[in-house]
Amino acid sequence: MSRWTRTILHFDLDAFFCSVESLLNPALEGMAFVVGGSADGRGVVSSASYAAREFGIRSAMPTAQALRKAPDLIVISPHHALYRKHSEEIMSFLRDSAPVVEQLSIDEAFLDVSDDPRTGLEVAEFLQGEILEHFKLPTSWGVASNKLVAKIATEVGKPRGLIVVPPGQEAAFLAPLPARMLWGVGPKTEERLAERDIHMIGDIAGMSSRSLIESLGDLGLELASRARGEDDRPVVEGRDPKSMSAERTFNADISDWPELRTVILRLSETVGRRLRKAKLAGYTIRVKVRWPDFATVTRQVRLEQPTDRERIIFDESCELFQGLWKKGQAVRLLGVGVSDLHEPIHQLDLFDREWDRDERLQLAVDSIRNQYGPDSLRRAGGLRKQAAPESDEQLEEDVR
Repeated sequence: MSRWTRTILHFDLDAFFCSVESLLNPALEGMAFVVGGSADGRGVVSSASYAAREFGIRSAMPTAQALRKAPDLIVISPHHALYRKHSEEIMSFLRDSAPVVEQLSIDEAFLDVSDDPRTGLEVAEFLQGEILEHFKLPTSWGVASNKLVAKIATEVGKPRGLIVVPPGQEAAFLAPLPARMLWGVGPKTEERLAERDIHMIGDIAGMSSRSLIESLGDLGLELASRARGEDDRPVVEGRDPKSMSAERTFNADISDWPELRTVILRLSETVGRRLRKAKLAGYTIRVKVRWPDFATVTRQVRLEQPTDRERIIFDESCELFQGLWKKGQAVRLLGVGVSDLHEPIHQLDLFDREWDRDERLQLAVDSIRNQYGPDSLRRAGGLRKQAAPESDEQLEEDVR
């Protein structure tokens, strides 16, 4: 009896933000342009068209650096609400088309179509064509027996590609690819492998267990398994967030404590509001700080009970931040996050009245904000005299 194999599809919307912008302005088609922040501030590239990528421009690159690579580069401010709308429509279409869909991000998902009578190639071709015809957006697809190989196949086929890796051919497909394409091989690991003249995924698969452990420790054995194309993880319906966070990158470094405290409060309000909207609370509060030299540090604390309260998030975040920061020290980026998410619970002591008062106050505050907007009501500590316009700062929100 032959062993049953799964049929896993991975799909990615090609240069998603740029593709949506090309829908709005067809004249951008084929042009070197990016979606991102202004070079006058500290903007970064969120998405680069394939024409821009030919100049070596990539996402997360500072916009100013991108313009040095391509002085005629077109820079477009992002339209996040529009991107979310397109993403939601396409993900809804995929969920109607496949029994199990695991969304990874705004532009990426796995599909398990093992029970479909069609081949994986037929399903992928159909979905790729439907998305292009009905949503006018290009996609790339990978088809394989597991998630690892399907995702790498998508990367190999970009843009507008469709790569099928037949069962049993996983290792042969991966072997000639650069080691950096394998999950778990970052710049430092790639450098350590290169020191041993290991450059391709096939080289990793051919290393002895002893050499792998000597070079990379326990990670080495895991990478060898991946290099052979082994991956038993199932496609999981839905995508429960592991954390919720908000970050702010400043146009000019900030070293003033009252101003930094205000930013922490604003970020705490944002995270708390989004947690309550999702009916989630978290045990772990995390602060992220980036200094002017781009060095980034994080600190976190675990609570006895999960929280969705901005007051608790704010108090803990301030304490964490002050443990990292020295008076007068300049800050480039601040982030606040909550992780280890669960349904909100609170075990009341017999005379615990303060929590009940906070509960009623928070409900009243949320009601006002829901009716009149998130900025309609703020704590006094969040009000700044002569505050810079919100557009002068880049606010990033993330759900992982």
